[in-house]
Amino acid sequence: MTDQSLPPRSTLAVVLHTLWNREKVWLFSAALLAALFLVDSQQGATSAAFTAQNLLNVAPFLLLSIGIAAYAGATGADGLIARAFTGSPMVMILIAALAGGLSPFCSCGVIPLIAALLAMGVPLSAVMAFWLASPVMDPSMFILTTGVLGFEFAIAKTMTAVGLGVFGGFVVHMVARAGGLADPLREGVGNGGCGASNVRTVKPVVWTFWRENPRVTKFWREGLKTTLFLAKWLTLAFLLESLMLAWLPADLVASALGGTGLAPIAIATLVGVPAYLNGYAALPLVGGLMEQGMAPGAGLAFLVAGGVSSLPAAVAVWALVKRQVFLLYLGLALTGSFASGLLFQLWMAI
Repeated sequence: MTDQSLPPRSTLAVVLHTLWNREKVWLFSAALLAALFLVDSQQGATSAAFTAQNLLNVAPFLLLSIGIAAYAGATGADGLIARAFTGSPMVMILIAALAGGLSPFCSCGVIPLIAALLAMGVPLSAVMAFWLASPVMDPSMFILTTGVLGFEFAIAKTMTAVGLGVFGGFVVHMVARAGGLADPLREGVGNGGCGASNVRTVKPVVWTFWRENPRVTKFWREGLKTTLFLAKWLTLAFLLESLMLAWLPADLVASALGGTGLAPIAIATLVGVPAYLNGYAALPLVGGLMEQGMAPGAGLAFLVAGGVSSLPAAVAVWALVKRQVFLLYLGLALTGSFASGLLFQLWMAI
């Protein structure tokens, strides 16, 4: 006797395959959390609470940036924003780097704005400049850095943020001129090449979009799509970060970053990527290491490399752009971090 309510095996396989392709990030996060509860229930509870708390903390920035991106699309203002990025590439890169270094957005909160800008056809060079500079410094981080590491260190970190943005934007501009990095966004996220029509075609802007049902529908559709996209990747990122906090010994980080000279700056740059906890937790760690003799240049390299390529930021970038853009992003972050640490060390020695 066959239960006719069950789908054929081939149909069930197709359904499972489709579900995995569409929701594999959610499924992986759920499986990882379930495994934690089975192996170590206390760590499972800690990781779940950590993930929920961090999602709650970043929610205001995400909602603001998602709302801005959705509003720009619904009103047609995205074309105005895109056209604001026309003109001299170097001027655009400089403005984007300055805006990134002064913006209050965290590396995750700026993701939907980055996606929107790329989909509008804004050059990747300007977007990369903003993207690299934004996680390194913001107004609240400047005040906290001054309190923990001193005013001179905070100024150096701010200058590094802008300098890293300009450096990354220039490199991307040169690569793009050579014919590389076309259509940087992953499939399903957007298409920067096609979005360039927003720059070429002037369309009317309807600021009061809520008076037109199609625009209201577009606002909620794009906002919901972006929210779900970011939620699944940030959930995974914060879940992995909780495990890093639990299983990465602080004394191991201290021993790897101690000492002076050129080697600690290089080590700090590389170690900063996996060992960086978050901007606020990293400051006292670096302060303690500097009191134990770590060179200031190594401390700056650690903070910059970790801030730009920390786990949540790297996961979000990986989800958003194609592999070659992601690798270039990491390469620029590491190169710029090492150079900033070296320059700061030389400056302190004068």
